Amino acid sequence: MASLQVSGMVLSGSSSSCCSHKRMVRATINAPKNWVSPPSLPNLSNKDFMEELRIRPGGYRIPTTTNTTIQMEKGSSPKTGGSDPVAIAKLYAVMEAVADRIEMHKNIGEQRDNWNHLLLTSINAITLTAATMCGLAAASASGEPLAGLKASSTMLYLAATGILVIMNKIQPSQLAEEQRNAVRLFKQLHGQIQTLLSIGNPTVSDVNEAMENVLALDKAYPLPLLGSMLEKYPSSVEPAVWWPQRRRKQAKGIGKKIDRNGWNEEMEDEMREIVGVLKRKDEADYLRLSEKTLKVHKMLAISGPILTGLGALGSALVGSTNSWAVIFGVAGGALASIVNAMEHGGQVGMVFEMYRSNAGFFKLMEETIESNINERNVWGRENGEVFEMKMALQLGRSLSELKHLAASSRNAEEVIDEEFASKLF
Repeated sequence: MASLQVSGMVLSGSSSSCCSHKRMVRATINAPKNWVSPPSLPNLSNKDFMEELRIRPGGYRIPTTTNTTIQMEKGSSPKTGGSDPVAIAKLYAVMEAVADRIEMHKNIGEQRDNWNHLLLTSINAITLTAATMCGLAAASASGEPLAGLKASSTMLYLAATGILVIMNKIQPSQLAEEQRNAVRLFKQLHGQIQTLLSIGNPTVSDVNEAMENVLALDKAYPLPLLGSMLEKYPSSVEPAVWWPQRRRKQAKGIGKKIDRNGWNEEMEDEMREIVGVLKRKDEADYLRLSEKTLKVHKMLAISGPILTGLGALGSALVGSTNSWAVIFGVAGGALASIVNAMEHGGQVGMVFEMYRSNAGFFKLMEETIESNINERNVWGRENGEVFEMKMALQLGRSLSELKHLAASSRNAEEVIDEEFASKLF
């Protein structure tokens, strides 16, 4: 216990002078011999690291020596952490690249969304103008079609057909949805790297994993249109995949202080039931919706150019003895405008990509759960309590609701009456 000693001295003057008292206080604190050590801190915190890791115009400068030891008590030996400054510098470089990807996908996504609106408006305006000219040419007062109106209508129909074929091929609404997904996933990766730098001890394997995630996202959501664009009308529907081969790793910063790393047999059975529900209900349902949307998508994409082509043929034959020419020339343009509004105004391609992405989300959850419960060494898994909370949040459920879902799935007499795992989608 610290002791406080106070000593005072009273100085008095002569009897004729007034008495004055001056008091001096001296305090000494004896530090305890057995001082409780504060909790150990990471060797390189963000603040310390940013002070030591200076960003120069030529790039990063890695300090050759670091003074990161903390003198816990007098006479104790210095303590050093296991953080690798080179790995941290590389992670910061990856995080900067991810931030740049976010901005790129955001800008290109806005551009392609504008494409969808502008092209749809232009094509419908061209189509309706061509249909109007065709009708005017057929109803000319002289009884003969006006050559200028007839030629103009045919050229407008042909132009609309060509533009519509290109638009149906690239599907701007679907491209915009791909970029929106990429922005969301890159932001998620950016947050994961920030968390790792804040509370973890990054290693070379963490750097490699972060780079693999970036490259996998680049492959799943490419920026160029030519050569690497995703297939808009696949022969079979598969869930979107934007992640590399999953790695089983222990959540850092938890260690072996928790019994069995937070896992037990009951939790393992619970997670197996959740995987079963995801496969039987959520993923299967979104794949089924994706297939239906893809069929509608193909039908509308084929119908639009066919109708504008019939309109061009009808306008070219206006004035002949065939009465169907006027019908094709006018009605074809009207029907084509309706089909285009349904396909691109309704953004059917975006809906298909959204369903496919949701199916990929549930597939990722399944692989993540299976990779953890199949790892026999519990210390090679992510901490069980943290993992359970993450799964519950991703499904939009509380922990009690997650347990109830697993129990109801286990005791369900008929799988067809089973509820969906997710409450978000």
